[in-house]
Amino acid sequence: QIEKQVSNVIVGQHDIIRHTLIAIIAGSHVLLEGVPGLGKTSLVRAFADTLSLRFVRIQFTPDLMPADIIGTNIIVEDNEGRRYFQFQQGPIFANILLADEINRATPRTQSALLEAMQERTVTIEGETMPLPRPFLVLATENPVEIEGTFPLPEAQLDRFLLRIVIGYPEPAEEVAMLARFQERNPLDELEPVTTPEELLRAAAACRAVYVEDDLRWYIAEITRATRRHEAIELGVSPRGTLALFHCAQALAALRGRDFVVPDDVKELVTPVLAHRIILSPEARLRGRDARQLLEEIVETVNVPVEQL
Repeated sequence: QIEKQVSNVIVGQHDIIRHTLIAIIAGSHVLLEGVPGLGKTSLVRAFADTLSLRFVRIQFTPDLMPADIIGTNIIVEDNEGRRYFQFQQGPIFANILLADEINRATPRTQSALLEAMQERTVTIEGETMPLPRPFLVLATENPVEIEGTFPLPEAQLDRFLLRIVIGYPEPAEEVAMLARFQERNPLDELEPVTTPEELLRAAAACRAVYVEDDLRWYIAEITRATRRHEAIELGVSPRGTLALFHCAQALAALRGRDFVVPDDVKELVTPVLAHRIILSPEARLRGRDARQLLEEIVETVNVPVEQL
């Protein structure tokens, strides 16, 4: 139902919708990468409306400060003239936070999201406050423009469960988009099909999807292979191993199974791991990229087979 509703707004891009839903069901964050005009903001808004989640959009700019995201203490005065500090919540106190063009903010502002993304809390002047549940950051990044941007540090990239690269639609899909948006905007007609409570229960149910011991070794061996590869300077962290594990569980559940198969893992290797590795200078000079190297690794790691 969720995928059908979002597909009413986003024409085609079925893998993009499915992978975004995987991250949401798994309860973590997504980095959407693509040139302007591909519908990244519409995709996030469509998911927020369909899931009945509170949605806030922040346009990241070089002058954006951490307090603009988290909030700050302000001085208020009561009826008797006494002044005291009161915390004014920032836009981060939402269910879905759209960090639009996140790489345009300074590293200091980017780092303001680290605690929120990992711990689901924010700390102001020594006081730690919980964020709403679920809390998801869906960030967008323009891969073309370089001037005026600040590349995301590895520690921040590692906290995104998935990096999804959005490309141009197929010709037939673009023509279908023209017909669909001729008289109305389908985004204005979306209706919720679930509640935040149901989403949290679905996320908990995904963690119960069965993963055989051989598949656990298979997942771990893929990520360990990135640390041994001669063309990779920095391999996947244990957080990445856990991310691949949980995403495979969510994909299996969305496919109607209560167990994971090797194909679930293979499909998710690139979107889950590609942004977590750093290539060696020699590999970059030769024009190699993370996707190619991960495909090579998947081909070399033995796939577990059912014992007859």
